[in-house]
Amino acid sequence: MWETFLNAVALMLVLEGMLPFLSPQTWREAFKKMTEIEDSQIRFIGLTSMLMGLALLLVVS
Repeated sequence: MWETFLNAVALMLVLEGMLPFLSPQTWREAFKKMTEIEDSQIRFIGLTSMLMGLALLLVVS
């Protein structure tokens, strides 16, 4: 179980690192825009991301 979890975390880090590596300027602009968003909007984005991840896990497994 831990091996699967660590594989998932490693894959997430690879995917998260792709945009700053490939296009640092785009990543910087997106990050600046994120700092201007309301907390409630950020929470909604986080909730939506978690729900999509859970749905994908249900479909795949």
